[in-house]
Amino acid sequence: MDILYKEESYKIIGACMEVHNLLGCGFLEAVYQEALQIEFKNRNIPFKREVELDIKYKGILLDKKYIADFICYDKIILEIKALTELSSTHQAQVINYLKATNLKLGLLVNFGEESLNHLRLIR
Repeated sequence: MDILYKEESYKIIGACMEVHNLLGCGFLEAVYQEALQIEFKNRNIPFKREVELDIKYKGILLDKKYIADFICYDKIILEIKALTELSSTHQAQVINYLKATNLKLGLLVNFGEESLNHLRLIR
């Protein structure tokens, strides 16, 4: 079975590992987000940061928007956390982002644990 966007997701997770190795756990999510932006630029990983996502209900655009931390390569949502552990609610958040954008792959990365924790979520 082929892994969806294998090379791209490998590069994204590699950048996340570098940030986690240098900063460790314990910082706020915004610190990791800013450090990742620098790391993505250094590694030539195309990204958009804090992307506003539209939500529709029965074809009607809602006023409320989602904000995805990153969209990389115009096809992978990256949601980062800085928590003691991830929950199914965080996974559902990424799945909802995928539904809203019609993208297929979401990466959920947690910098708040001693070892970097990441999940691949596919719609």
